[in-house]
Amino acid sequence: MSLNVGVLVFPGANCDHDAYYALKHELGVDTNFIWHKETDLGNVDAIIIPGGFSYGDYLRSGAIARFSPVMKEVESFAEKGGPVLGICNGFQILLEAGMLPGTMMHNAHLRFTCKMTRITCRNNTTMFTSDVPADRPLEIPVAHGEGNYYADDLTLRELKEQNRIVFQYCNEKGEAIPEVNPNGSMDNIAGICNKKGNVLGMMPHPERAVDKNLGSDDGKFIFDSLIHQLSTV
Repeated sequence: MSLNVGVLVFPGANCDHDAYYALKHELGVDTNFIWHKETDLGNVDAIIIPGGFSYGDYLRSGAIARFSPVMKEVESFAEKGGPVLGICNGFQILLEAGMLPGTMMHNAHLRFTCKMTRITCRNNTTMFTSDVPADRPLEIPVAHGEGNYYADDLTLRELKEQNRIVFQYCNEKGEAIPEVNPNGSMDNIAGICNKKGNVLGMMPHPERAVDKNLGSDDGKFIFDSLIHQLSTV
């Protein structure tokens, strides 16, 4: 089965080409850019909302991008069960659009963080995590200034009860301890999903971890999960 993945492009985005390269050249998936003013996603099987600084992060990260014409189509696509992966700024856009709950605050230490992190998968049943190993953490980099995830007590409780906390920052043993939290994110949260499990937002950049020459290829587990899930539909 031939798959087609669409990568959204916003003014100020800087990880759209990273996502395109990872999918098309490392994983061999048909991949196309979709400009933020488009009102038709075309014949896509999945959508990637990449990282970067859409609209210069004015107001708040993702606050303006969520009003781009293409986002109405993304919301409709997701409502029909289409898989949507928001990475870093893409996660922030999903939060601003109300497609995922909670919000992002400035990193607790008020500095931009760019480094390799470890994350552990807490939910292997989503379209994006079925191939992720449960016996070891993934090494995937982060690069953000506003990755401090926050939600009220009720929302956090619902996320836990519904098994929607997909990734947590952890140490080499897979323990989600405060000492390894790179941004102050509540409960070491690195990624969450919607109730259906077809929309995932995560701050780490799997598209930057698909080649061991760059330090890790653990990001492939996430993309391979999606590819395998779509191939069996």
